[in-house]
Amino acid sequence: MGGRKVQSVGVLMGGTSSERDVSLRTGAAVANALQRLGHAVTEVDIRSETGRELDGLKLDVAFIALHGKFGEDGRLQRILQSRGIPYTGSGPEASWVAMDKVESKRLFRQRNVETPPHRVIVHGESLALWEQCARALGYPVVMKPRAEGSSVGVTVHRDCSTLLDGAADCFRHDSVALMEKFIHGRELTVGILDGKPLPIIEIRSKRAFFDKDAKYSDPDTAYIIDPPLSEIENRRVQKAAKDANDALGCEGVSRVDLILTPFCSIHVLEVNTIPGMTERSLLPKAARASGIEFPELCQQLLDAAFKRSRGGFWAAAAML
Repeated sequence: MGGRKVQSVGVLMGGTSSERDVSLRTGAAVANALQRLGHAVTEVDIRSETGRELDGLKLDVAFIALHGKFGEDGRLQRILQSRGIPYTGSGPEASWVAMDKVESKRLFRQRNVETPPHRVIVHGESLALWEQCARALGYPVVMKPRAEGSSVGVTVHRDCSTLLDGAADCFRHDSVALMEKFIHGRELTVGILDGKPLPIIEIRSKRAFFDKDAKYSDPDTAYIIDPPLSEIENRRVQKAAKDANDALGCEGVSRVDLILTPFCSIHVLEVNTIPGMTERSLLPKAARASGIEFPELCQQLLDAAFKRSRGGFWAAAAML
């Protein structure tokens, strides 16, 4: 964007996914920051999966603050491209593979990014088969819907007695799920901004795992910026995060969740292409630790959107 003022920014928020409430908070925070910078901001509450809310709007750029399905799985990105509207974050393909935990695993393995062992389970399979998968991985195991965020539908199982309930919870959100080996260790997250890792944040929760309540409402959840790590560990964690981001082809911004085990191995859990931007969100905390205040962070994401639109991006996008 080269410093020029954007005439009209549409902040796309809400959506129809299970993360609508978080998205509305993210969108409100972003809209407020952009207004303080002097941009003309239109808050666009997305309530369908057609893009009809964009009809009649003249936008120079769209700031995507839509978490979960439709916002993060590439479909909204394709709609914006078809309308010729530059937008923040990753393109359709990277958005889809990051949202799809099964596809993410495939690419992580292909690019030698270490990630916990897993099995794919499908609605309609027998409990005996799920038990067999869990025994092969070794308890405890985590069950996750194939394409949800914010730990929606995620459950941890220490033996077979709860597997059926966990599968039922998963399959309320998706007909395909991931069963993953639970990795004990320190839970870390690394933001990637314009291809560069931000300071590491360690998440310490008193819950069994970092679930949705721990993320958004539990006052006992602690976030340690630049946690005590050796210089080598710090470099290895940031490199693993960047490798995961690059393996999926993410652009602009992402947040990578990882586990550092007591034996100093690093396991990538997932990559989030539209990280939360609420008052409790991790990416703004990491950016601030590196000297980037929230309004500047939002501006950098707009700049990246315009930079991409000036390149060969839209010509390539037209071929999708």
